[in-house]
Amino acid sequence: MHETTILLIEVGALLFALGMLGRLGRRFGLSPIPLYLLAGLAFGHGGFVPLSASEEFIEIGASIGVILLLVMLGLEYSAGELVGNLRAAAPAGLLDAVFNALPGAAFALLMGWDWQAALVLAGITWVSSSGVIAKVLGDLGRLGNRETPVILSVLVIEDLAMAFYLPLVTAVLAGVGLIGGLKSLGVAVVTVIAVLVVAIRYGRQISALISAKDAEALLLGVFGLTLFVAGVAEELNVSAAVGAFLVGIAISGPVAHHATQMLSPLRDLFAAVFFVFFGLSTDPADMPPVLLPALGLAVVTMLTKVATGYFAAKRVGIAVPGRLRAGLALMPRGEFSIVIAGLAVASGVEPGLAPLATAYVLITVVTGPLLARLPDYDWFKAFIRRWKPPLRPPVQPLAAED
Repeated sequence: MHETTILLIEVGALLFALGMLGRLGRRFGLSPIPLYLLAGLAFGHGGFVPLSASEEFIEIGASIGVILLLVMLGLEYSAGELVGNLRAAAPAGLLDAVFNALPGAAFALLMGWDWQAALVLAGITWVSSSGVIAKVLGDLGRLGNRETPVILSVLVIEDLAMAFYLPLVTAVLAGVGLIGGLKSLGVAVVTVIAVLVVAIRYGRQISALISAKDAEALLLGVFGLTLFVAGVAEELNVSAAVGAFLVGIAISGPVAHHATQMLSPLRDLFAAVFFVFFGLSTDPADMPPVLLPALGLAVVTMLTKVATGYFAAKRVGIAVPGRLRAGLALMPRGEFSIVIAGLAVASGVEPGLAPLATAYVLITVVTGPLLARLPDYDWFKAFIRRWKPPLRPPVQPLAAED
């Protein structure tokens, strides 16, 4: 058969299977994300039915999926809200880095790896998956919750930090020296600042260029602008996810409202492809030897993520259930962790790092969406009510003596 014909058959069969898995998951009240990941494992290298002709197509679709997830998140908030939330979440962002990067670095040193591997594993355990978390928040109907801006602020701080971390770690792994690393870092800093300024100062003018009345022009304009900015950001060693998020922030008013409606089906399609690709890139045979170490690391750093979200939500006055929802939502690691591990593998730092990182990410990305549902169960709500300390009655002032 012609290669294009095989591609159509593979993609069509895969999408139909994903549709059935998504329906099955929702029937049992589960997020479809773990099912999509398991489907990727089944069809990937070492799986039951490897996909050959469509692998490159799925890889491109996965990149588009992350971009659409982040631009849709950005459309939910204005530039002013972003700046305010970033300022409020700055202490939580610092705590996030300490709580979640240090365990990865310490684990690498305990394994007997060098400082370069420790730097890489610190990044892998630090940054949460914006794509997975965006999908989970949408699936659980929590985009309008009080804790969601806190979650997004932590994610944006992480993604902005990755814009600086990735060029630096790339330079370290390549051995280009201090000057080369500082040059890459300088380009990243200038790019992020420029995109932020454009998004905050000229967002209204950007929105005015796109008509909210013409559905076709709206879809093509917003989608094309998002891909363009994400691609430019990636070319300048800044995360494409950061670029897409800032495009969403820059678009406001009726254009943002209609763009959300128009892009939602595309987001759902390509987000599913993203999670499948994540599984496709993993060989199940590499998992067993590193499963226990990865599980131990995952348990520790998932707990530290819960602590991060709890602290961040507490600082802005959110009640205990919202704090726990924030912490549990932040647990999955994903696209950035795999990118960081890929850089390490390409440089030949530590051969055991790739399977460990893959197993670690899979554990967090499968269990994270499942655990994020805990606050919605009645038994969990009852447990929180019993656990939460009762409010003390106000102290009555002593009556004045006659």
